[in-house]
Parts: sequence; C-alpha cells; structure tokens
Amino acid sequence: MKKLFVSAIALFAAASLSAQDVTALYNEAAAAYGAKDFAGAAAKFEQVIDQGLDNPDAASMVATAKTTLPKCYFMLGGGSLKTKNYAEALKNFEKSAELAELYGDMTQMGKSNGWVAKIYQIQGGDAFNSKDYATAAGIFEKGYKADPDNTGMALNLAMSYCEMFMASGDMAQYEKGMDVYEAVAAKTHPKYAEDAAKAREMITLYTNNMVAKLQAAGDNDGIIAAADKMLEKNPESALAQNIRLQAYAGKKDYAKVIELGEAAAAAQTEAADKSLMYYLLGAAYNAKEMKPQAIAAFKQVTDGPAAENAKTALAELSK
Repeated sequence: MKKLFVSAIALFAAASLSAQDVTALYNEAAAAYGAKDFAGAAAKFEQVIDQGLDNPDAASMVATAKTTLPKCYFMLGGGSLKTKNYAEALKNFEKSAELAELYGDMTQMGKSNGWVAKIYQIQGGDAFNSKDYATAAGIFEKGYKADPDNTGMALNLAMSYCEMFMASGDMAQYEKGMDVYEAVAAKTHPKYAEDAAKAREMITLYTNNMVAKLQAAGDNDGIIAAADKMLEKNPESALAQNIRLQAYAGKKDYAKVIELGEAAAAAQTEAADKSLMYYLLGAAYNAKEMKPQAIAAFKQVTDGPAAENAKTALAELSK
C-alpha cells in the first residue's frame, strides 16, 4: 500500500504542471494561433486545459484556452471548406460546436452548428436535385438538427419528406414534412418572410396532393384523420376544415357535414372555398330532406365552380 501511495503521488506530480510550465504551454498555443497554425494551437490549448485544470494559479489561462479551443477547430473547418474537403470540414465544425457547448460558449456553438448545417445542405443537394428524396432527407435531417433556422434547407427537407409520401403513401412522411413546413411558416422575423410564405404555399400544395392521393384510394377516413391532426395544432386552420368537410361529404356522412358546415364556411378566407363549404352543406341538408335549410345554404354559394351547381339545385328545390 505504501508503494502504491508513493507511485500515485509521483504520477500526479508528473501529470500536474506548475503554473510556470502551464504558462509556457499557453504562450506556445497563443503563438501558434497567431501564426494561424490552428491544429498546433488546438493541441497546445488542450494541454493547457488538461494540465492546468486543477491549478488555481493557471485558472485564467485555462479559461482563455477553453474560449479559444473551439475557435481553433472552427478555423480548421473553414480551411477544409475552402478546399472543398467537406468531410474534414464537417468533422472540425462538429468538434468546435461540441467544445463550445461543453465550455458554455453558446454564440460559438451557434456559429459552428450553422456551418455544420450548411455542409449537410451542400451534401444533400445532389441527391435532392436528382430526386433521390430518401437520401436527401437522411442528410438534411442532420443539418436541420444542427441548425433549425437554416430555412432554405428546412424547405428542402420538408419537400423530401412530402415527395417520399407521394411515392409511397406513407402518411408518417407527410406528417414529418408538415411539421417542418409549419416550423418555417411560424417564423416571424423579416429575414424569414420569403421562406415562411413559401412554406405556407407548400403546406397547401402538399395537403391538396395528399387529399387527391387518398381520395383516389377511397380513403376518406385517412383524410379526416389528417385534418384532425392539423386542427389539433391549429384549430383555426381553414385548409383542414375544408378538406375534412369534403371528406365527410365523400363518405355521405351528412349529419357530420351539417354539424361542421357553418364553422368550415366561416373559417375560409377565399370566396370560392367559402362557397364550396356552403354547397356541401346545402347538399347535406337536401339529402336529409331539410328543404328550407338547403335553400338557405345554396343561396350562400356565389363564387367558384360550385356556383353553377348551386343554381341548378336551387332551381330544382324551387319547383
């Protein structure tokens, strides 16, 4: 035991340098950093942290080393990026982000993760442009995790999910796409305005595509389930109210159409959509032989393709 104790003391003494020795390492690290030898600086700063961590006299040097070390890897990442060595750049930026988080530098972590996301965006671009959406999504997912504020990549990720749904019919992919689109659409800062508008446009496009796909399969219940999920997130969603009412009409569930029709019509912002809701409501009342209510609903149909059908229905009801 005595021998072991003496050995442990000797090992500790060898591992723990004096403040003077740590200062020498620190000066070497600072010189390497100043000379833009970021790999050498990183190695030296790591030694400063390791050797000076338990030395109160070296505390300020250790603190500076912790601040500077993530920057070394950030600069190494930038150097690799200039030569288009994306794998090396990614490794260094990820290391920078990891160390910055470890040492509490959230600003540096954000910068490093921003570049991690950009590299994944570049790497996923070829697959995306080749319409290999499964491969693209796998790459973009990593970038989106690193930087959810990279809205350009987020839009590509959402589209990849939605196109995978269109190819496979897997509703889970559609829902993942909607989640990403909605996150982009919810951003209010002016710098995201264009991408937020694009996200809203794509939500409508792919929701209509989803409805058409499920309608073709006769899956009105699938449409209703999707609409209900949309309404859980946003009870005021005009689009969800619209597709849900159409699906209930497709099922000939006239009681549900009557129950939901007025609210669905009130939610619409476009005259043609509002008219369609009233047309479906009028048809439901008519099927239930509720003539006065049917006439009142059909009279609200003033715009869009449903207007002519409503006129015909009113003419029949007026005989």
